[in-house]
Amino acid sequence: MQAWSEKVAKMFEAAFITGDRWKLYLQGLGVTIQIAVFAAILGMIIGTLLAFMKLSVRRNGKKTVLAVLANIYIDVIRGTPSVLQLMIMWFIIFSSAKNGVFVAVLSFGINSGAYVAEIVRAGILAVDKGQMEAGRSLGLSKAQTMIYVVIPQAVKNVLPPIGNEFIVLLKETAIVGYVSLTDLTRAANQIASRTYEAFMPLIGAAVIYFVVIKILTVLLGVLERRLRKSDNR
Repeated sequence: MQAWSEKVAKMFEAAFITGDRWKLYLQGLGVTIQIAVFAAILGMIIGTLLAFMKLSVRRNGKKTVLAVLANIYIDVIRGTPSVLQLMIMWFIIFSSAKNGVFVAVLSFGINSGAYVAEIVRAGILAVDKGQMEAGRSLGLSKAQTMIYVVIPQAVKNVLPPIGNEFIVLLKETAIVGYVSLTDLTRAANQIASRTYEAFMPLIGAAVIYFVVIKILTVLLGVLERRLRKSDNR
């Protein structure tokens, strides 16, 4: 038992202490969070626009050109792997780009936008149709009713799943090593290659991911409880 504990201690020291390797994990985590946060913001913008495009209909009830384009976008993005999208962005579309973080943010933002679009669309459709009719009966235009009546109620519906989407996005950024970005996962791999021992670096990275995501999950739970309380008032 003592020999095993000494071995684990040496592995921990080699993976985290020697040469201040803990700084590599910290730097990698910074890249991971940076990409996830900016991609989430971009995804929210794209997703919201796509949701309204998809909800647009003509007076005869048929889909508009914008709705068709939104459907195509969502189908293509959701129907292809995110790692493949990232590689296409890096090696084909932005092959001469030097800022890998920018390319990663753009790729993950475009990917996240397709999922956010469905979340926002579902949140708007979950609002009772009577709310639109009530707004119109008060003299508000369709756009005003959407802005002042429907959207505020839809926000409560979309915030929890948007939070879950951010957690998923945070984990998906682990593939940025394919475009030579040193995120948390790639930092762990680099340390493993230097120590010739993969257990401690990879387990360490997994623990860091778990702690960060657990904190986000707890915060998301607090938000959901507050939203439920406001609904019960």
